[in-house]
Amino acid sequence: MNKQTVAARSFQGAQRPAPRTGEGGVLVPPSSVKTQESIRALRTVVLAQHIQGGKRGLAICAPSAGVGCTFLAVNLAMALAQSGLQTLLIDADLRSPSIHKHLRPTRETGGLRACLSEGRADLADEVDAIAPNLSVLFAGARAVDAHELLSRESFEAVINGCLREYDITIVDTPPANASADARRVSNVVGHSLVVARRDETMLGDVQTLVKQLKRDRADVIGTVLTDG
Repeated sequence: MNKQTVAARSFQGAQRPAPRTGEGGVLVPPSSVKTQESIRALRTVVLAQHIQGGKRGLAICAPSAGVGCTFLAVNLAMALAQSGLQTLLIDADLRSPSIHKHLRPTRETGGLRACLSEGRADLADEVDAIAPNLSVLFAGARAVDAHELLSRESFEAVINGCLREYDITIVDTPPANASADARRVSNVVGHSLVVARRDETMLGDVQTLVKQLKRDRADVIGTVLTDG
């Protein structure tokens, strides 16, 4: 997996309870210095090897739950926004959304679900600008028909609009072993980053997910290993 490793370091503390939120809904910085440095290191790699290559979207995927996928998506988006990029974070886990547990919405919106449902809401009305350079499209209410919603052409339209409007769009996805949603999201976004947890995630599961994503025509830019 060496050729597909984005960050040599692993994330200490990626499995801690959801961080506290500060004024304006922004996360209080992770207490672990190593965590902060690891996120900055990942940001550097994404900037140099992904964004500077003209790629504007990245789906964050994991083979199973509990590996720190959402934690990574939230903190990578924050780090990119702090570097001056107009950044959008999307919660595409319509089955069990959780980004709102990390970043406090500033107002009530219907989120991604409203953008994909019949009588679709306007994307601009659903995006929540929560901090300088950082906007969030929350998932909205849980959807029992999540895969059906993500399979609609309207999802492609939403993603394409986001890729045009923002310097970088980070998309959080549900665990791949629970549904095909992550594969669908990755196919539309075009590029994926796979997250695994040290001493817990099986190498074979990571390899299987990478093969599936590539089969679905998503470019896997690398893998990140998190610690408990």
